[in-house]
Amino acid sequence: MLRKVFGGLWKPKNPHSLDHLKYLHSVLSKNQTVNESNKSLLVETIRSIAEILIWGDQNDSSVFDFFLEHNMHSFFLKFMDQKTGNNYVCVQLLQTLNILFENIRNETSIYYLLSNNHVNSIIVHKFDFSDEEVMAYYISFLKTLSFRLNQHTIHFFYNEHTNDFPLYTEAIKFFNHSESMVRIAVRTLSLNVYRVKDERMLKFVTDKTAAPYFSNLVWFIGNHILEIDDCVRNDADHKSMNKLRDVVAEHLDHLYYINDILSLNIASLNRVLSDHLLNRLFIPLYIYSFARNSIPAEDMKPYVSPVVALFLLCQVFLIITHVPLVRLLAWIIIAGDMEVFTERGATLYATSPRRKGMVKPSFMAPPEPLDKLLAKNILSADSNSDSDSEPELPVSSSVSELTKLPSPFHVPGIASPDPSLLSITDEEKQLLLSEASFSLENRPFLSALFSALDYSDNDYFQLFSLCLIYAMQVNTGINKELLESIQIPSKNSQELQFYNKTLVEKMIKLASAGCQYDSKVRLVTLEILITSLQMILIRDDKSILMDEHFAEVEGAREESTLILRNFYKSEEIFLDMFEDEFREMNKKPLNFEFIMSDASLLLPPTGTPLTGIEFRNRLPCGEVERARKAIRTFFLLRSLSLSLQGLKETCLPLSNPDSCVQAGDVLDLNNSDLLAVTVVYKDGTRQRRFLVVDLLQLILIEPDGHRLGWGVAKFSGFLQDLEVTSDKDDSRCLYVTVHKPSSGNSKGTPTPLLSAAFTFDDHIRCMAAKQRLTKGRTKARQRKMHLIAKLLELPTTVGTACPSPPHHTLSSLRQGVRTARRARMGSGSNTPANSPRHSVDTGGPSGSYRPLFNANLRVPGAAAMVRTREAGRVSPRRSREASPVMESEGIRMEPIPRNREVRGHGGEAQEAQEVTSFEAGTTWYVGEGAEGGPAEDSSCVPDSPRRGAVHDV
Repeated sequence: MLRKVFGGLWKPKNPHSLDHLKYLHSVLSKNQTVNESNKSLLVETIRSIAEILIWGDQNDSSVFDFFLEHNMHSFFLKFMDQKTGNNYVCVQLLQTLNILFENIRNETSIYYLLSNNHVNSIIVHKFDFSDEEVMAYYISFLKTLSFRLNQHTIHFFYNEHTNDFPLYTEAIKFFNHSESMVRIAVRTLSLNVYRVKDERMLKFVTDKTAAPYFSNLVWFIGNHILEIDDCVRNDADHKSMNKLRDVVAEHLDHLYYINDILSLNIASLNRVLSDHLLNRLFIPLYIYSFARNSIPAEDMKPYVSPVVALFLLCQVFLIITHVPLVRLLAWIIIAGDMEVFTERGATLYATSPRRKGMVKPSFMAPPEPLDKLLAKNILSADSNSDSDSEPELPVSSSVSELTKLPSPFHVPGIASPDPSLLSITDEEKQLLLSEASFSLENRPFLSALFSALDYSDNDYFQLFSLCLIYAMQVNTGINKELLESIQIPSKNSQELQFYNKTLVEKMIKLASAGCQYDSKVRLVTLEILITSLQMILIRDDKSILMDEHFAEVEGAREESTLILRNFYKSEEIFLDMFEDEFREMNKKPLNFEFIMSDASLLLPPTGTPLTGIEFRNRLPCGEVERARKAIRTFFLLRSLSLSLQGLKETCLPLSNPDSCVQAGDVLDLNNSDLLAVTVVYKDGTRQRRFLVVDLLQLILIEPDGHRLGWGVAKFSGFLQDLEVTSDKDDSRCLYVTVHKPSSGNSKGTPTPLLSAAFTFDDHIRCMAAKQRLTKGRTKARQRKMHLIAKLLELPTTVGTACPSPPHHTLSSLRQGVRTARRARMGSGSNTPANSPRHSVDTGGPSGSYRPLFNANLRVPGAAAMVRTREAGRVSPRRSREASPVMESEGIRMEPIPRNREVRGHGGEAQEAQEVTSFEAGTTWYVGEGAEGGPAEDSSCVPDSPRRGAVHDV
């Protein structure tokens, strides 16, 4: 093959070699002027150089030696200074440099690339930033360089003698760029700079750049807030939800960025940032806006709506944990007065003492753009920071002591000493503090916060007021003494044995309002309210709630129970909704930060699901969603009541998963009534199994090949989720589907747990199996509905829509069915009076006999012991003729016998069994203690079979 010749040099065959780099160097030497004809060649040459350098970093150190000896960096600078085809070549140059610094691992190679100050020359080069591609590669290049910063490489970028740090100063100029990617890169780069522990560099950053950068950053954040407020005011119909979500997400990114800076604990930097946040954003825009109606004497502009201000304050306390900042902000809300808006207040509320005077807090634009301020500060000889040459002060400790005072301006006098300072016992201190009257006088911001809890038409304001209180309770930067001064405990308060009665009364009233029919209180408000109440009222798992307030809580719980009774119906959907809501509520704990990041909460509450808002964050729409809300409200108030009483939930869930048979359990099949079945799945797989119908479950069992009489459960599903249909073409086949329990608000059709065809040995067994499955499903659902009725404390006499009949109806129903059957068959009962069966049938006490599955609890198809009959034999033909018996409710089947011995009076025994298991109409479950009583014990937990065994009846 002919080799190409360029400039008298042969192009090497191996692209990864020193010879190839020499060839590329000759190409650059011959084409130092960029024009239209050679710009493509230069771009490809620059790309190849990067590839060879990365290869040389790992394989041949002589490659970098040649690169430095011939000063190939200088070619890059020459190409950038030319105008012809400049952007095309510059993009490739920036991309090449970015790839180099990302992939080179050898520190010596990095030092080679950073030497001779060529990189800083590229950084300060005046690129055409109007080209989006140039801008993207430039900012990516700067961010990549910032990841290479450490105590050893910082001197390649920061020049102490010339007081120059182009990597940082050039990058922060793009902090407010229109592209979010650029803004994120600037935030990342600045954090990487702050993390480098170099005192001289940090002093330069603080003295020369902190005040200009943070003042412009705060102004930029404030304008974002005004944009959020504009979206909220003009989007009452939820038509611009996407725009609102975007601006809220951007604001949260700014708060996380601020918290990241403060978390680095650079005292001088944090002091400048905190003062700008307090006096240029938090006080004039946040604090003033949410309490504006309570302080008519002040007139500050601009301002935002109270809802937006409360939302913003919640985010501050949820995200930022810097002690001086959050503690002072909480102090202003709790004990601040009107002086906070004056120059004196700004001085007292500063994060540390100042030599220079402070100006009145106001939201105003910086005097000049950032680039001009940086240029002035860097060229000036003196520092422009408020904190230059000031001695380091113990900021955290001074703030901690200061915020223990009930007011920042009024120190307690001798006439009314603080109980915490008296020489008395802890119990006496608690008593004095609890008896101290709480007053909202001279607390305009706290008064505005408490007033926002008063319920009127909806929970628009109440939600964010609760969120702000809860956020202050859980913020780790706020000292517990500050909150305890207004009788509100934090999550770290364990000794406080009293609470703010005014606050608790308002919260209980709001909870009661949420329990009314067609209430405008959303579920998210109730969830946060109950979580905050539990933090206020429970100490070491014991409640400190007064009896009168506990009575109000119980009244709210009873109201929620009464509302739910209105939705209690015999339709199958109610049971599914009840269990779905319980599963959904307990699926994951309350994520407060995630809830408060939802921008839809800023808009007025809506009831339409078309907005895409999560169900608990909006009002219910239609009767089904009202029922769902009533169920969830009942659960929430029930959990609050139980926690205040120190009790654990024993009635929910309705079916305990631990007591159910699970796939893989080994079961004892001896003396069990089983049905052989061939299970054919949709993919054509055929499996031979035994079918068992339990009280609540359908179980498919595979016999154990190593242990006779034992089997392994291969599948188990709840009967209540069962669907059975017959095959019209094959009388021995049933189509069985067991649906997966899923939340009512799940999207799409859930995948069933089991969907297969069951083929039996003959049509008789097929009919028996269908009846067992159908009856078992009905009885399982009725049993759970009865448990719900007990939870709702339904009276003994209920309407026809409720599946819980009066107790006497059950006895009369059984007696009537038994009498009619005996009259029809022309014989009396021969059931022994002292037999367990007799005691169950007659409703009398059962003595010491207590089978797990009573006769009245029997489910068709349940695993049953086959008993030998004491007298006489009945021929198989006669037994077959006696079954099936056709009545109006369907086919009544005998259990398939596996022992041909029957007693002489087998007909009567079989009749008693049928009366208890297959009586006409609805079957109700009765405990053994009293006639017509429910099948559950006092703890509401149903008697369930032990896992790992199929029990006998």
